[in-house]
Amino acid sequence: PWVGITGTNGKTTTTSLVAAIFKTAGLNTPACGNIGYAACELALLETPPDWVIAEISSYQIESSNTLAPQIGVWTTLTPDHLSRHHTIENYFNIKASLLNRSQIQVFNSDDSYIRQNAINLGHNAHWTSVKGKANLVGDIAKGIYIEDGWVVALGEKTVSVESLRMLGSHNQQNLLMAVAVAKLAGIEKEAIAEAVKTFPGVPHRLEYICTWNGVDFLNDSKATNYDAAAMGLSAVPGPVLLIAGGEAKQGNDNDWLRRIKEKVAAVLLIGDAAETFAKRLQKINFHNYEIVGEMERAVIRGAALAKKYDAKVVLLSPACASFDQYQNFEQRGDHFRELCLQLIS
Repeated sequence: PWVGITGTNGKTTTTSLVAAIFKTAGLNTPACGNIGYAACELALLETPPDWVIAEISSYQIESSNTLAPQIGVWTTLTPDHLSRHHTIENYFNIKASLLNRSQIQVFNSDDSYIRQNAINLGHNAHWTSVKGKANLVGDIAKGIYIEDGWVVALGEKTVSVESLRMLGSHNQQNLLMAVAVAKLAGIEKEAIAEAVKTFPGVPHRLEYICTWNGVDFLNDSKATNYDAAAMGLSAVPGPVLLIAGGEAKQGNDNDWLRRIKEKVAAVLLIGDAAETFAKRLQKINFHNYEIVGEMERAVIRGAALAKKYDAKVVLLSPACASFDQYQNFEQRGDHFRELCLQLIS
């Protein structure tokens, strides 16, 4: 059987955590698709997997229109890849097709677009919410939510939220969806709790790199759109020294800009989007930015300015694709990590 996980943001973390929980329960469950193996490679494995845990992008759904997972998961939906899909409605419909073909569906009640538009999708839907059972869509008995610091899944207290090592309410959303999948697959709560407690997080997603002179350096290179970057900012303590920029994408930057005004001491701009971002910051009357161009200079200036502004965190969270300066977001995050580690060596 397959678990198919899709969404604008949260796919990789949820996929990785699901795979970790199944593995802790003693199952052979490789992660594949947009992460790990290509799905076709699994057919070549000597031991066939017990479950296939697949991260599936909108592009992959378009080219796999008969794939019907046992459990389908939809993490979030915000405007992305519009240069390909043109409208958010088209983007939604592609994602929805995977969920409609799934035997069981898991939806995120905390995502406003999914909440409003996916309410009639699927015939066996389970909804999650970090805001408690009052915020759930559908049958509470089939819900997965947080209550008094615990994840309650299908009516059972399953795992303490405190045991999750990743920052941010968006990672609590990812936790709920992973727990939902595990419970629906029949995994015992002891294995779930053990896996959650030991799960280190995922590289390039609010990844802790090092502490230098009391300032934490965090790599959120996977924040390739405004919504992911806004979530990253909301998850970390301020004041923040923010490194942003790259190859700009279409989308609504209002929430991201609002969080910059609330929490950021200074912004260091890199890549092709630097001039555009500078104009957007001027428009909201935020003038504490520098166009530094490249990552090396951003890290050096970040370290210097963090001391000046008494910042708690230097955060790489680009709100952009990476293709202007790097092959992919992983290469960008690896370069940032390497430069940060040079600071402390």
